[in-house]
Amino acid sequence: MEGNWRASATTAIAPVAWGATYFVTRHALPAQLPLWGSALRALPAGLVLLLVARRLPRGRWWWRSAVLGLLNTSVFFVLVYVASQRLETSTASTVMATSPFVLMLVARPLLGQHPTRAALVGAALGVLGVVAMLTTGAARPDPLGIAASVSAMVMSSVGYGLATRWRDDVDVISSTAWQLVGGGLLLTPAALLVEGPPPHLGPEALLAFAYVTLVATAVAYLAWFSGLRRLPASAVGLLGLLNPVTGVTLGLLLGGERLGPLQVVGTTTVLVAVLVGQPSTAAVVARLRDQLVRGAAPVRSSADEPARLTEPCGVSPR
Repeated sequence: MEGNWRASATTAIAPVAWGATYFVTRHALPAQLPLWGSALRALPAGLVLLLVARRLPRGRWWWRSAVLGLLNTSVFFVLVYVASQRLETSTASTVMATSPFVLMLVARPLLGQHPTRAALVGAALGVLGVVAMLTTGAARPDPLGIAASVSAMVMSSVGYGLATRWRDDVDVISSTAWQLVGGGLLLTPAALLVEGPPPHLGPEALLAFAYVTLVATAVAYLAWFSGLRRLPASAVGLLGLLNPVTGVTLGLLLGGERLGPLQVVGTTTVLVAVLVGQPSTAAVVARLRDQLVRGAAPVRSSADEPARLTEPCGVSPR
């Protein structure tokens, strides 16, 4: 059980870092350059991890890296960038929190994993919390931003499922590096063709890219894919609900965004949903239930026992 808690805590680094990414992207990165913004996030992070792994793809991992790079990096990062620029931090991160249901749907055909009752309850609570948080925001959500966020969530869920299914004997650092580099290499020529030369970045943008690249990509993706290897996809998906909690908190504290009463209730509901769906929580509940059952079991007294025949030692009845 301790190992599950540790795995959950490590995996939670990813959605917390991603929730902060919405705020950083919206307030510190160039708004009209989603391709360059995504390429400068993916490629440096992948190269850093590649230097750590010191291992290149072999055989079928060349085309797998390209597919995963497309799903989890190239298109996903662009869609997230667009959503971050067009939506409030709280709204952008909240829409992505519907991913637990999508991950559960993907995990069934790709991984053969069936969600537990606790995971389904947690996902339902999470969606209720998401709806409360989304519908009570101060600003009216932008339809294009919502569409970009939903598309990113669906595409990444499929990509995460494939990454888990294709893990084979490849370590998580190598597989994460390969798909980030693959996605960055797909993005760079597209950025050159569509957006022109790389943008000039001031000190604030450089610091923002340093955070997005090293923390919200290299470290976060390592934590996320490690979690997918050690925890059920449903539990990992529920940890993704920490994404909107982080986004809402930063939007409130740093972005001047306002929260209504229902958003506070929604945030609390989301936190409860994360706990409900974790394997460690289920183990604790099962242990408490067993203790209660044992404690409630009737204790038989000596009066309840049938009378026994007292016989001399060595004498058997006739």
